[in-house]
Amino acid sequence: MASRLLILVAWPAFLAACVLEVLVFAVVDPHDLHWFGLPFAPSRQAVYSGAFLIFWLVAIGASALTALLARPGNGDSSGTRAD
Repeated sequence: MASRLLILVAWPAFLAACVLEVLVFAVVDPHDLHWFGLPFAPSRQAVYSGAFLIFWLVAIGASALTALLARPGNGDSSGTRAD
């Protein structure tokens, strides 16, 4: 069950990170980036890789939160409230 949940969280997050990578770096050139006023030194490939991992981690967090909130709660799991 845990491995299935991991796949259900990681795969959509991976796809979201791919889309974000394409959208961000279609507009931003890594050599134009500055860090505290100084040019950002890593190579383009290092910036692409680091940004992808950051995007993936953020998307994994969002997907994991969605999976956590979608779990049925204790007690009545029918989704209806008894007023």
